[in-house]
Amino acid sequence: MSAAGALELAGIFRLYGAGFRRKYLGWLTRGQRRVMSAIEACRTATLGGHVWECDHCQARKISYNSCRNRHCPKCQSLDKERWLQKRCSELLPVPYFHLVFTLPQPLRAFARAHPRWLYDRLFQYASETLLEVTADPKHLGARIGVLAVLHTWSQKLTLHPHLHCIVPAGGLSVHGSWWVSSRKRFFLPVRVLSRLFRGKILAALKSAYQAGEFELQGPLAPYQDPSAFATLLATLYAKPWVVYSKPPFGGPEQVLKYLACYTHRVALTNQRLLRLEGDHVVFTWKDYAGDRQVREMSLPAEELIRRFLLHVLPEHFVRIRSYGLLANRHRQRNLTLCRKLLQHRLTAPAVLVAVQPWRDLLRSLTGIDVTLCSECGQGRLQWLEPLASARFLKPPPRPPP
Repeated sequence: MSAAGALELAGIFRLYGAGFRRKYLGWLTRGQRRVMSAIEACRTATLGGHVWECDHCQARKISYNSCRNRHCPKCQSLDKERWLQKRCSELLPVPYFHLVFTLPQPLRAFARAHPRWLYDRLFQYASETLLEVTADPKHLGARIGVLAVLHTWSQKLTLHPHLHCIVPAGGLSVHGSWWVSSRKRFFLPVRVLSRLFRGKILAALKSAYQAGEFELQGPLAPYQDPSAFATLLATLYAKPWVVYSKPPFGGPEQVLKYLACYTHRVALTNQRLLRLEGDHVVFTWKDYAGDRQVREMSLPAEELIRRFLLHVLPEHFVRIRSYGLLANRHRQRNLTLCRKLLQHRLTAPAVLVAVQPWRDLLRSLTGIDVTLCSECGQGRLQWLEPLASARFLKPPPRPPP
């Protein structure tokens, strides 16, 4: 629980984590165990901290270190804002489209067993699909840029891998001589995208299966029988895959507002947690498939933890990637050329936003000045000394018998 008594994911982990670890010892990966430990220790004496002293009344305050784990609901706000500040100078003065590539339900077993393999292919083939179709003169005939963000969860915390792609409404001509604009309300035919994406994923899946790259245990055990795998492929080829194209954003400001909501989101935020009822956790979820109303859901605490850990990404996995004109190696050169060709649309030159120190950034986000002494309300807190992590402190000697 937080100091204010509000229900937090860390509190649930501290209450039920030990029992969960014993029950699911064989199921947990090293990365999932590390995420649990990080969230439990976040902003506690376990991680150490800093001692601050007021320069007016000499009152002292301890601030504990954050775990800075990307799955921790308390550690994303500042990282998100820093990332957005860096992206500000990369936006072009054109509308942006939002496309979503979703993997069908039968592939979720592969996501549980081999998440790195499947999520890497999701990024690779969704981006290739967009780049290939837009390069076709029948559709756009241009080189585009793609910013892709991986999400793996539904509102009920079930596994639902999908990729959000933000794409400028146009791109550079093949030879880079002019800017090619897309239609205002229509970017690409989703049926074409869906079929090409489906073909690429399933061809890679079949090839990996035939090469013996999958461990056919646990959720993949049924596919030890080649005929079962052949049936799976036939079923997946026969059904349309979901590629959704949303209406375009009005401009760069709306893009930033959208990205602020999606880029550093975790599967379950503390704001969605309502209360404990016995050993059950009550949280909110939004019914996107129905009337879009916010509803309440109750799950046993251990089941909530299990579902949350389904969305722990493989260690060092990159969940925000850029392709095409926005690929890291040539991004600045491409953006400079795009702005030159779009010069008539620019109202002001692009400005590189300096990354603010964390204290200034927190004040701009929350209005809270963490350097102001809460005791006297006048002095400023000055750093005094570090506070050692409790995990490295030697236990006190035992008293003599």
